[in-house]
Amino acid sequence: MSRAETAVRPPSPLWQLSLFRSEVGTVFRRWRTLALLGVLAAVPVLVGIAVKVETDGGGTAGDGGGGPAFLSQITNNGLFLVFTSLAATLPFFLPMAVGVVAGDSVAGEAGSGTLRYLLVAPAGRTRLLCAKFVSTLVFCCAATLVVAVSALTVGALLFPLGEVTLISGTTVSFGEGLLRALAVAGVVAASLVGVAALGLFVSTLTGSGIAAMATTVGLLITVQIADQFPQLHAVQPYLFPHYWMSFSDLLRQPVYWDEVLDNLGVQALYAAVFGSAAWARFTAKDITA
Repeated sequence: MSRAETAVRPPSPLWQLSLFRSEVGTVFRRWRTLALLGVLAAVPVLVGIAVKVETDGGGTAGDGGGGPAFLSQITNNGLFLVFTSLAATLPFFLPMAVGVVAGDSVAGEAGSGTLRYLLVAPAGRTRLLCAKFVSTLVFCCAATLVVAVSALTVGALLFPLGEVTLISGTTVSFGEGLLRALAVAGVVAASLVGVAALGLFVSTLTGSGIAAMATTVGLLITVQIADQFPQLHAVQPYLFPHYWMSFSDLLRQPVYWDEVLDNLGVQALYAAVFGSAAWARFTAKDITA
């Protein structure tokens, strides 16, 4: 085999796997990532303690009609702290954390000067971009799981556990309730795919990690505000946060799948559109500049 043929040989599957593992490890070794996960883990603790203090004082959680969904159910079953915490973190904390990680994925490497060295390896820009997107998706799952596990732990320590009364009034076993909680966490993690794809695209547009993170979070807030105006009802079904709270339909018997599937479809659309835009930008980007 000639030296030229050896030079164009694609990386082995094992090498490609090591690239993905390296990118995932890089994400979770950053102090910023650990701090974000710590904040997310603290939210269920604060919610659980607040509900416990209020109910011990003679009140009932959710009496005022405000607060996250499922708040009034926590005192009867600690498993509802999982649903409440996911509902509380999904509008801002979870997508903000994902936006920070996604926005920094390419721009942070470019700003620190390490991106050009990554491309010296036989990865290719497409494989490297895919690895960074996958690592961001892994963070989506990890962040959601941190909230869910923290909430389940706090709920078990502060409140009773037992059979779960669903939104539709049907009572299911605690085991089935746990399975539904796992399904809810999966849908919440999938709901963050659109933010991840948007952040990855923004990250390819600049060499400043801070600028990319700020822009991604700014776009996230802007889109969420737009989703609240009735005048924009025609475009709202195409905004990535529009169906975020559809996970509550998994707590019905039978399950209402329409909005859940609409949510997954919108996230897939954003992944395809902004993933393609990120690829087009990154493959043509002057890394040496």
